[in-house]
Amino acid sequence: MVLVTIDGQSIDVGKGSTILQACAKIGVEIPRFCYHERLSIAGNCRMCLVEVEKSPKPVASCAMPVLEGMKIHTTTPLVKKAREGVLEFLLVNHPLDCPICDQGGECDLQDLTMIYGSDRGRFHEYKRSVEDKNLGPLVKTIMTRCIHCTRCVRFATEIAGVQDLGTIGRGRDTEISTYIQKLFNSELSGNVIDLCPVGALTSKPYAFTARAWELKSTESIDVSDAVGSNIRIDLRGSEIMRVLPRLNEDVNEEWISDKARFSYDGLKRQRLHNPMIKINGEYKSVDWKEAFNHIKNSIKTVSSSEMVAIIGNQADVESTLMLKELLAKLGSDNIYLESMLKPGSENQKVSLNNDFRSNYTLNMSLKDIGDADLCLLVGTNPRLEAPIVNLRLRKRFLQGGFKVSSIGPVSNLTYPCEHLGNNVNVLLEIAEGRHAYSKLIAKAKKPIILVGMSALQRFDSNAIMNMIHTINKHTKATLGIVHAHASTVGGLDLGIKSKSQINKHKFIFLLGVDNKVDAVHSESFVVYQGHHGDAGAHLADVILPGAAYTEKTAHYVNLEGRSQISRMAFFSPGNSREDWRIIRALSEELGVTLPYHNDADVQRRLKDVAPHITEHGSIVKQMTPFVISHIEKFTDQPFERYIDNFYLTDAVCRSSQIMARCSTLYKLD
Repeated sequence: MVLVTIDGQSIDVGKGSTILQACAKIGVEIPRFCYHERLSIAGNCRMCLVEVEKSPKPVASCAMPVLEGMKIHTTTPLVKKAREGVLEFLLVNHPLDCPICDQGGECDLQDLTMIYGSDRGRFHEYKRSVEDKNLGPLVKTIMTRCIHCTRCVRFATEIAGVQDLGTIGRGRDTEISTYIQKLFNSELSGNVIDLCPVGALTSKPYAFTARAWELKSTESIDVSDAVGSNIRIDLRGSEIMRVLPRLNEDVNEEWISDKARFSYDGLKRQRLHNPMIKINGEYKSVDWKEAFNHIKNSIKTVSSSEMVAIIGNQADVESTLMLKELLAKLGSDNIYLESMLKPGSENQKVSLNNDFRSNYTLNMSLKDIGDADLCLLVGTNPRLEAPIVNLRLRKRFLQGGFKVSSIGPVSNLTYPCEHLGNNVNVLLEIAEGRHAYSKLIAKAKKPIILVGMSALQRFDSNAIMNMIHTINKHTKATLGIVHAHASTVGGLDLGIKSKSQINKHKFIFLLGVDNKVDAVHSESFVVYQGHHGDAGAHLADVILPGAAYTEKTAHYVNLEGRSQISRMAFFSPGNSREDWRIIRALSEELGVTLPYHNDADVQRRLKDVAPHITEHGSIVKQMTPFVISHIEKFTDQPFERYIDNFYLTDAVCRSSQIMARCSTLYKLD
């Protein structure tokens, strides 16, 4: 520890800490533009100048480490004059377009000028003009406003791992550019909007639509993947204007993917507003009573063994629980997860024994990835399936002493990754100790093995998991499953089947299933409940309009096993209703009434069935060894890509014009 004095107050700080960090520890606010806690130190804006005794001139507090006995002053006339001078020079070439700038009201330059700046300027020459850059359909640039803090450059290089942004020119001709006029090709590109302290980088879809003070904010979570990134939904009236990240050090820190940030426009397109029934091949809008009666009359002759329900990839825990209990009341236990079904196969086996949470969760927190020293990826591309997991892996790589290897298709993960092959035989060799990697993982102190959905959706998934279990048993490895969908872990927590064998059924209930279902045939009576008229709705004989995740307060469990809550931002459109309420009303019409009347009743039942889900924000660990139900032979079939197009993975994204433009312009491997 080092003893320093700040504005007459003595404090002990860690050796190697900067003056700015020491000031923050006692609550002394130091203005800054270029410094950011998660980026490397640049020290180029000079806004954080402070006075240090025996120093001939002010020093940049973000880059100066503290020394024993150092005396620091942050409010002297010298410091005030220095900060005023810095702001005066920054404003020399900065355009005076605050009235039309989307950053207005949230601009660091605007705020700091009000506090530390002068009330007049002394420069009357022409301002410098810089040509705007085309970074793609997500980030709007007005580079004349840029103050060269290089936050965006450091983010692209260090966090996103994409070498697309940098500085060109020297002196007054310095510009932030993409070098060869290419697009900013990253699944995390929208985060530079939050990082930019001025209005040089703003949201292109949000441009000129609203002001910060017009918006009402709702804290929620993202359901575009299984990470459950914490987000803030900004509304004006009943329309989502933008989605921003919310700080959560345990989950997504302060980053979100572009899919989470920009797909919101899909929530107002192709929505289902009214119940509909299919008559002579055409859909007709009806009221809820008629829709329920049509279902009741159509399943009178259907036996319980011929009934099946499938839980969609974005279904919440409450509606999953209600549908499971409704089916049980009807005498059937044929309920499955869409994420466990492989498209193009009616009979698919998935080896996830959900008797124990250790069989289907990550078995570590996302922060624990920072303690690992070796990682083996099996049948997963975390950059596309779980961008925040990939971000954590890259962060760990940059710290050094971390090796990543993969078995599966070759992909660009933004950090070095040794490709061991795309064949199950490689996994077998490692399990039997015949591969060079066997010694490497055996010597590692904290290795992790991450298994993806392309490994679980194979016919030989049991054999693959058995081999991975063998590796896990003879090493210190932590085995985790990288899910790609928000509903999977919550559904498995509630006992939804993961080992599925769906045959031809006469009654099929699709809860938010927006992809093609191979089990549907000409004799099937299909009920679709969801919020978008996607592939699932096109299969249906009856459509029940549900609420999207922004329109209901519900539980979701992320891939760690962490329970989180999405909050209702506004009411769902038209006659659509919350999913659990629709199922409850249907049960009454079918004569098997579920005993729930309000949210409190559902939460009490949820606490009885899965109490860990009601422990919000925490991970309930279960130290049970990985269980394999039985062993099967494996095939030589290579692993396939689970996600081909990052921007079009669900109904909301496929309805989004922004995501459609991204899918045509960007190529993420």
